[in-house]
Amino acid sequence: MTGSETAYGLVAEFDNAHDLVEAARRVREEGYRRFEAYSPYPIKDLDEIVPGPNYVPLVVLICGFLGSAVAWSMQYYVAAIDYPINVGGRPLYSWPSFVPILFELTVLFAACGAFFGSFALCGFPRPNFPLFNLPRFAEVTSHRFFLCIERADPYYETNETAELLRSFHPLGVWEVEAD
Repeated sequence: MTGSETAYGLVAEFDNAHDLVEAARRVREEGYRRFEAYSPYPIKDLDEIVPGPNYVPLVVLICGFLGSAVAWSMQYYVAAIDYPINVGGRPLYSWPSFVPILFELTVLFAACGAFFGSFALCGFPRPNFPLFNLPRFAEVTSHRFFLCIERADPYYETNETAELLRSFHPLGVWEVEAD
């Protein structure tokens, strides 16, 4: 197999989850870091094998803090600076009255951060993913399992990587062209 300069990577197809997990484990042990596993359902064992940090909790935390800051500053500005009204002798900055809105905006911003952060970190929207060029890849939604090693990986060498993937006895190994 000759390597193309426009290749996205190499893909191996498996017929069961166990073979996919074992292949991913071996690929990780060989030093590859730019690879992804695709399956019709979540496979818990792949969480520790397939590389990539999870930044969603950090995004949610930052958005929650941002929501708190927006809620506090908005209420402080309105109550103490822009429209100060002394009701019943209480101070203009009465923080206990700020708590419900503070809580609500913290939750709102955190939830929006989780939703939109998940989409952004997953690479959405990406309507033309290179693996869609492989006709057999459509079967990943029902009963097939795929392992893709990207060409961007430092250890990627077309012939050696293809031989490594073939050593797992997959149903097939293909080179996928990038868009």
